[in-house]
Amino acid sequence: MLQFFPHPGEVNEPLTDPLINTHQNPFDPIVGQDQAIALLQGAITTNRIAPAYLFAGPVGVGKRLIARCFVSAMLSHRFPTSNSLKEQLQLYNHPDLLWVEPTYLHQGNLITATQANTQKLEFNKPPQIRIEQVREVSQFLSRRPLKAPRSLVVIEQADTLADSAANALLKTLEEPGSGTLIITASSTHSLLPTIVSRCTFIPFRSLERGDTKRVLQQTGNEEILADNTLLELSLGSPGKAIAAFNQLNHIPQDLRRALTELPLTTRKALELAYFIDKTLDTQTQLWLVDYLQQYYWELHHQPSIIQHLENARNYIRERSQSRLVWEVTLVGEECMPL
Repeated sequence: MLQFFPHPGEVNEPLTDPLINTHQNPFDPIVGQDQAIALLQGAITTNRIAPAYLFAGPVGVGKRLIARCFVSAMLSHRFPTSNSLKEQLQLYNHPDLLWVEPTYLHQGNLITATQANTQKLEFNKPPQIRIEQVREVSQFLSRRPLKAPRSLVVIEQADTLADSAANALLKTLEEPGSGTLIITASSTHSLLPTIVSRCTFIPFRSLERGDTKRVLQQTGNEEILADNTLLELSLGSPGKAIAAFNQLNHIPQDLRRALTELPLTTRKALELAYFIDKTLDTQTQLWLVDYLQQYYWELHHQPSIIQHLENARNYIRERSQSRLVWEVTLVGEECMPL
């Protein structure tokens, strides 16, 4: 079966790298997020850097990229960033920077999603921030910086904090030392209120349609612009659009074509149901329902089709036999094109 766990960077870093250009200001390449940029630039200009920041907003709208811009500005003391610093930041190996991502536990070792993809490993559960990683954060912030005026830590996707890790992070925030901690999350509601209250809040918003298209063009993802369904599903998130495009391409082309035409015979419907059941894992099937709902709503604007697919989603979530669910869905006359 196909399993797809997108690397966090694929979703959260859709924009171009600000550290490989000659812009005087590392925030210049950013599209949208004017409020977040204004708040961070103000902190840099006045040299009033908070002990902790919370970047909260939808996935895929530039939180990781802007975190890198902010880190670049704080470590360089000036604009533009030096070439040596650019190289260190690109490799995340600056001695005063610790970048923390959700991890899987594999044979007693913690590995990131990137490492898992490289090693072609598959896991049934999504990665998370673990207590061992938070302990490393605490130790890192407690030491004196080697080159920069302060130590910097970025924790991505803090929504994935394990309970023990969240409690440990709270203790770290209570005694931050002279370093600065940047936390990213999709929502403040996904974190302990006590963690949120100890951070300076930096809001991130979904992008306008024009800005979303501009980002996709700048990052070489023009193909996505031809699929309006993907753009609608992205909800103003270039990262989501890219992840959805990758997800769609994990589904065999023949299957995609057949599903967007819908079966005209019972035999064809049964064949497709069998193929879906044998080829796609549960999460991919649920994503496929989302895609088909949007696709057929744009095509027919028929609520009955959407409801038919919604019923399929509910049954799949309830762990019903997916082959039977798809047979009923694809054969049902409510789902036939008008």
